[in-house]
Amino acid sequence: MSTGLIITVIVAAVVVLAIALFLARRGSGPHSVKRRFGPEYERTVARHNGDAKAAERELRERLRRHGELRTKPLAAREREEYEAQWGTVQERFVDAPVEAVVSADRLLSRLAEARGFPGGGYDEQVSALSVHHPRRVQGYREVHAVAVLAREGQADTERLREALVHARALYEELMERSAHDSRGGGRHEHGRDHEHAGGAGPRDHGRLSERLHLPEAVRRHDTSGGRA
Repeated sequence: MSTGLIITVIVAAVVVLAIALFLARRGSGPHSVKRRFGPEYERTVARHNGDAKAAERELRERLRRHGELRTKPLAAREREEYEAQWGTVQERFVDAPVEAVVSADRLLSRLAEARGFPGGGYDEQVSALSVHHPRRVQGYREVHAVAVLAREGQADTERLREALVHARALYEELMERSAHDSRGGGRHEHGRDHEHAGGAGPRDHGRLSERLHLPEAVRRHDTSGGRA
């Protein structure tokens, strides 16, 4: 092998190594964390009083613990049962909004566990959900917090309605069939996250409210006894 050819091979190898190192650093940098978590990144930064580095450390730790988690498909019977349970939650909101929101909170917990997320405690479950559903997990936090307040009589009907609307977004993603579902026919959750990279907007919430029929439920509740 000639000296010129050897030099060319060495230079090419150095270039390839430099590119690989650049891509590795880019993939593990703060921008990649921000892209991955979207609004969850912003919420975590705010919770750390604007300390982006502290937020990134926390989010990387969540990725370390839960990034390799693979969701489990729902059996046909399980899917039907959860659909029926959610339908009951919506219907119950008309006359018993507090009980409906409390039930929605518990249903999301059971559904997440059925899909393979940790079931040992709320905090760990939310942490795992934030990695795989970063644009919808806030709905779970909201319905959980409002359920606690509602038991103490500190949540009015409108707040209960909003919590249920936001919870519905995560419910739909958890119910979405993945590529590994035995019944097929759906996209994986990450594809849904990418599609809604900006989070749920007003139009999304409008469609959710329409499907829930919650405005009518609120009116019926008000005429039958006032706000919760």
